[in-house]
Amino acid sequence: MQKTNDVENENIEQETDSAGSESQNDLMTESSSVIACHKDKIIHCLTIIGQIEGHTILPRDTKTTKYEHIIPLLVSVEEEPRVDGLLILLNTVGGDVEAGLAIAEVISGMKKPTVSIVLGGGHSIGIPLAVSAKKSFIAKSASMTAHPVRTTGLTLGVPQTFEYFRRMQERINDFVVEHSAISSERYAELVLNTGELVMDVGTILDGERAVSEGLIDSVGTVSDAIEALYEMISQNSNNE
Repeated sequence: MQKTNDVENENIEQETDSAGSESQNDLMTESSSVIACHKDKIIHCLTIIGQIEGHTILPRDTKTTKYEHIIPLLVSVEEEPRVDGLLILLNTVGGDVEAGLAIAEVISGMKKPTVSIVLGGGHSIGIPLAVSAKKSFIAKSASMTAHPVRTTGLTLGVPQTFEYFRRMQERINDFVVEHSAISSERYAELVLNTGELVMDVGTILDGERAVSEGLIDSVGTVSDAIEALYEMISQNSNNE
């Protein structure tokens, strides 16, 4: 009888592990995120990759991050008492400005410890996403491109259109300046630089330059970012 109970308990544990594994795989598929545990601390790891998809669905062959998936996920991370912090891995070419800003605003407003790291690239609207965390890292080999707002499709050549773009650029600039150490004047210079890109306006920043300009806090690796996040979590626990 005891042997039968042991077998039943073992089967239940296997089913639980299997269900947990399936749940984790579903989470990775739907939101490109995983949950990691270290001792008694739990962090949520979120990847923002490809192009930030906004109100228009992009082609099937384009890798995208969908804001309608990410924003509810961020809310659940903030409200889940078992999750202690958020790690954001960035490798994005940019994308929809308002969708990117919406995600960045949610991250910046979170009370839980948040750390971001740019791997590969954090271009265009990826810059506000990178600086939205409480501490930001960038890989030494990564880069960031600061450039003005642009659009595709039909555009009316009227003063109201240019005023709209100016205000949109101001929203991006204000967010970046508020959440980083760069000045408004310097960021505007980088965005409107005409001497670096042959076919465009803007500036490409490698990892070390992004830090020296004040956009990113530190050059580092994923391990550095994880270590910084656990330190923030420990400090929060001590303060409580």
